[in-house]
Amino acid sequence: GGYNMLNPDAIFSNNEMSLSDIEIYGFDYDYTLVFYSKHLHTLIFNAARDLLINEHRYPAEIRKYDYDPNFAIRGLHYDVHRALLMKIDAFHYIQLGTVYRGLSVVPDEEVIAMYDGSHVPLEQMSDFYGKVKPQTQFMDIFSLPEMTLLSCVNEYFLKNNIDYEPVHLYKDVKDSIRDVHIKGIMYRAIEADIEKYICYAEQTRAVLAKLADHGKKMFLITNSPSSFVDKGMKFIVGKDWRDLFDVVIVQADKPNFFNDKRRPFRKVNERGVLLWDKIHKLQKGQIYKQGNLYEFLKLTGWRGSKVLYFGDHIYSDLADLTLKHGWRTGAIIPELRSEIKIMNTEKYIQTMTWLQTLTGLLEHMQVHRDPDSQMILEEWKKERKEMREINRNFFNAQFGSLFRTDENPTYFLRRLSRFADIYMASLSCLLNYEPDYTFYPRRTPLQHELPGWSDQLCTGTFRIPFLQETVQIK
Repeated sequence: GGYNMLNPDAIFSNNEMSLSDIEIYGFDYDYTLVFYSKHLHTLIFNAARDLLINEHRYPAEIRKYDYDPNFAIRGLHYDVHRALLMKIDAFHYIQLGTVYRGLSVVPDEEVIAMYDGSHVPLEQMSDFYGKVKPQTQFMDIFSLPEMTLLSCVNEYFLKNNIDYEPVHLYKDVKDSIRDVHIKGIMYRAIEADIEKYICYAEQTRAVLAKLADHGKKMFLITNSPSSFVDKGMKFIVGKDWRDLFDVVIVQADKPNFFNDKRRPFRKVNERGVLLWDKIHKLQKGQIYKQGNLYEFLKLTGWRGSKVLYFGDHIYSDLADLTLKHGWRTGAIIPELRSEIKIMNTEKYIQTMTWLQTLTGLLEHMQVHRDPDSQMILEEWKKERKEMREINRNFFNAQFGSLFRTDENPTYFLRRLSRFADIYMASLSCLLNYEPDYTFYPRRTPLQHELPGWSDQLCTGTFRIPFLQETVQIK
């Protein structure tokens, strides 16, 4: 059968939602309105690595490690005490073969011995990125250099048999990455060479212009400082960028912005000076600092499902908004575009088709107890394991796809489906839809709504879920 290509520029929905109900669009800044080139991760990695050496007295030899953009993926978990980086699925099972100590994979037997199986108990799983619980999850895009640096330094200590405390290393790396932001190293570098670091500016401009033409209100809430956002937005949108936004909030300190009811807004004047006036109204063309969501809702009245907010950080930006305030949410996931392109390749489709067929055959044939059949079954199991590895390598040689372990959705995807109404590779995907478009999620079959593998095999044709292919079983 012909295969329907997946569209990398589509918007995907977890929940039915009509854009005609949306009057107000809210945006995060980093990785939502602005996309950074791959140079940024290298910059963050190098700066943090140098801080480890200069401020935290780490051995200068770690300078030999360079940023490898192909090592990690987002949504991984890190076991702080054992210094292991791994991928975990939605049911808290570790995907074997994706557990790394430093830059080397840990054998399955060793993982199973350490965790008494491959399940990580709930109380060990960290709910939020950044709290030092035994397990920490790396969700946002800035965490890629952090995971890679952590792995490189672990590797250095292990290779050189240096005795070290993994908890201290984790904390030091975390602090160094944070300092790259806080000390302004990253902001200064980007401001000094905007063309090098910012990409796709014209698409963002087009999206904002389209929304403005249709009379939509827009606001911006970012953790970044005002001069940085101002320079970036001038580059992306033009010097009158503030005319597009009804409210602009900088240094919001998310996720605290969404939870802490105490901090009031401050006005920031043209020179970046903080004013002491009490804020009774958030005015257009004005920049505000800090504040909190409750105050924001009180001053604007923008509650409920007429608001659609876009962010890239699936926990801190989206979770509370959906659950507490009824805002609709959109997640921007840049990895989506490259993964869909891979899924459209002939090689991927063939591997997937054969893998599904093999799984069906295994289930169907397992009842045969004779030695020949059992031998064939063992062969098939081995082949299935190999096919899964090939499949994983299509996406990332160490960790595979952001969205799936072998069969199950990843932990990352589960959070995504809970907290985002719609998700897409970039804001520019909005250009493909009219502002009154309704997104209807596909009805995906539940397990009990599908015939079993064996029933499908008996009929001689074998339909593969999610692939428009029909395989003839000889």
